[in-house]
Amino acid sequence: MTTTNNGLTHFNTNGHAHMLDISDKPHTRRVAIAEGRIEMHPATLETIMQGNTKKGDVLGIARIAAIQASKKTSDIIPLCHPLNLSRVDVTFMSNETPHSIICRVQCDATGQTGVEMEALTAVQVALLTIYDMCKSIDRGMSMTSTRLLEKRGGKSGNWVAA
Repeated sequence: MTTTNNGLTHFNTNGHAHMLDISDKPHTRRVAIAEGRIEMHPATLETIMQGNTKKGDVLGIARIAAIQASKKTSDIIPLCHPLNLSRVDVTFMSNETPHSIICRVQCDATGQTGVEMEALTAVQVALLTIYDMCKSIDRGMSMTSTRLLEKRGGKSGNWVAA
């Protein structure tokens, strides 16, 4: 692995961006869990949870969008490797304070590189899908707090957010 003095693996010793060579890394089980939140007016949350939007089942469609996004991460994040995901689990939880929906995604794969970007991308696209489906009733929705909660596997081992 070629790195610059600052340890960033996506830059070579000349400081040029490059796709990391993972050919010598062992295949191991990788897991990443990410989450994010979309805040909204109370009436918007109620409409979503009751399934009364004109465009259909908001959370069902957001779930499918998240799964699709996780599988396409390498198409939109330039230096990500294409991965064969073995599992993508998307859950939504509603909150009354603040009025919001939390999206949590777990991605699993057996491979040579982690699945953090796939989980994070899936969360963001799920939240964007909720926004898109509900913008006609609430353009002030705010997507916040997207972060990695946990990663397991690989050379760096396990990590859990504080």
